[in-house]
Amino acid sequence: MIQPLKQILSRGTMSNPYASQQRAALENAPPQAAEGYALIELARRLDDAAKIPENLAAIRDVVRLNWRVWTIFQAELVDPECQTPRPIRENLLNLSNFIDKRSAELIANPDAAKLPVLININRQIGAGLLGSPSDDPEEAERLRREFAEQNNLPTGQADSGADQNAPAPQPVATDREA
Repeated sequence: MIQPLKQILSRGTMSNPYASQQRAALENAPPQAAEGYALIELARRLDDAAKIPENLAAIRDVVRLNWRVWTIFQAELVDPECQTPRPIRENLLNLSNFIDKRSAELIANPDAAKLPVLININRQIGAGLLGSPSDDPEEAERLRREFAEQNNLPTGQADSGADQNAPAPQPVATDREA
């Protein structure tokens, strides 16, 4: 699963001098940590797109990227050899179905006001995968930066947080056997 995540997240970073370092670190990271990093990085990118609501192409692009990552998660979760406990798999698949519907809606009609729910889902699941479930966007960003620093990845810019009025997703236990 790390290979597809590495390829997807490195798109658009070819001019970034840290792109090869980022790809190498993701390749060597434990799967759960790489998945958590990917989700929190995508939350940051979705938040960046939400800050420029008139840039519909940027919103559409980042939603497509997020959707692709969640499709990879879905494929892993339905694999008969998936080690994730059944109740957690079912909860994550339900979230994935919601993300499918919201993504299709946003690709057809980009709207920055509808991004916060995706941002919050990514932050919470990502923080859980990194070992510290948190409703706090600053904590999720701190975890992303900490993981990036430990694995010599670019840390990016600090996140300013999602819309505080956006509905929070239900907490989902993410302890998985790696």
